[in-house]
Amino acid sequence: MCSSDLVEDLRQRNTTPHVAQKQNSNIDGRTTRHRGYHTSQKKRKRIEEHFGWLKTVGGMRKARHIGTALVGWMFTLSSAVYNLVRIRNIKMAEAV
Repeated sequence: MCSSDLVEDLRQRNTTPHVAQKQNSNIDGRTTRHRGYHTSQKKRKRIEEHFGWLKTVGGMRKARHIGTALVGWMFTLSSAVYNLVRIRNIKMAEAV
C-alpha cells in the first residue's frame, strides 16, 4: 500500500493520517495546520534516530541469530546500549 492509498483509507475511517508530508503526498492543510501533526513528526524523528542507530552502530541491520528469542534479546541489548549512550551524551551536555 502506498502512502496516498493509506491516507485515503485513513480519511475514509475518519482518522487523521500523520505520515510525512512529501512533495507528492496527499497530506494537505487539513492535517498539517494542527499542532498535533507537528508534535507527532518531532516524535517520529526521535524514533527514526533510534532505529537508524540500531541499524548502523548497534548491528541490527541484519539479524545474526535465528529465532525470535535470540533476535529479540539482541534488539533489547542494542536498545539498552543506545539508551546508555544517550544518557551519557545528555549528562555531558548538561555539564557544559
